[in-house]
Amino acid sequence: MFDKSKVKLGIAPIVWTNDDMPDLGKENTFEQCISEMALAGFTGSEVGNKYPKDTSVLKKALELRGMEICNQWFSCFLITKPFEEVEKEFRSQLSFLKEMGAKVIGASEQSHSVQGQDIPVFGHKYVMNDEEWKTFCEGMNRLGKIAKDEYGISLTFHHHMGTVVQDADEVERMMANTDPEYVSLLFDTGHFAYCGADPLEMVKKYINRIKHVHLKDIRKDLVEKVKAENLSFLAGVRLGTFTVPGDGCIDFEPIFQVLADNHYEGYMLVEAEQDPAKANPFEYALKARKFIKEKAGL
Repeated sequence: MFDKSKVKLGIAPIVWTNDDMPDLGKENTFEQCISEMALAGFTGSEVGNKYPKDTSVLKKALELRGMEICNQWFSCFLITKPFEEVEKEFRSQLSFLKEMGAKVIGASEQSHSVQGQDIPVFGHKYVMNDEEWKTFCEGMNRLGKIAKDEYGISLTFHHHMGTVVQDADEVERMMANTDPEYVSLLFDTGHFAYCGADPLEMVKKYINRIKHVHLKDIRKDLVEKVKAENLSFLAGVRLGTFTVPGDGCIDFEPIFQVLADNHYEGYMLVEAEQDPAKANPFEYALKARKFIKEKAGL
């Protein structure tokens, strides 16, 4: 199905330890995390808060296990901070990623985000006005140009629950008003399904601009509980709204088929934040790896 020489598999450290809620997985060390990633059969990782900031230390730890950094989350504040301030932080992170050999940076607009707040995730997100949309899209183009032209790194935009670019219409407006040369999509199956969009339709629509993939499943009954009881995004995570591919309600086979048929290249990364005390990270990493091998042939 996929060209194994061009598609790699990674897994996010958030399966082991949660940066937004440090009590989740606080007992899991950085070394345990990357060792179990490798043991489960993954070669790529994103960057977690427990990861060494010294690139030489991080490189050595990863290389010992046959691992590499493939992406890192970047919080943009394009509509609430001066561009120069965002650019400075962006360049610092790009320098780190370039030194680590990563080809992708995953940006999310965090201005007015409720994803980390004790606010209901459904019906309470901020909606940008036309002027803010213009500022945001122009800012993304500028960041993407810096990333590509000066660092050789692709900017991929991460749509996310609780943020200003959450649903299908907002993703479409962002895609329509940014330059394909500089802004790509970080396609996240879980976040599309969570907000009510069909991940299969989304991958078909944006396949030519997808440069990074997050493989995340949802437990539909728990998402409905979050909606019905006006719970926050993080409360949902604690309940178990997310899980690894094959353990929830998303049909991944046709999604894999679209990606493969269109010669997707790059990383597909398992990212399923749960409470490690309820969902053993290594067990779920193995479960995800087995599922991907069966359904995607990787």
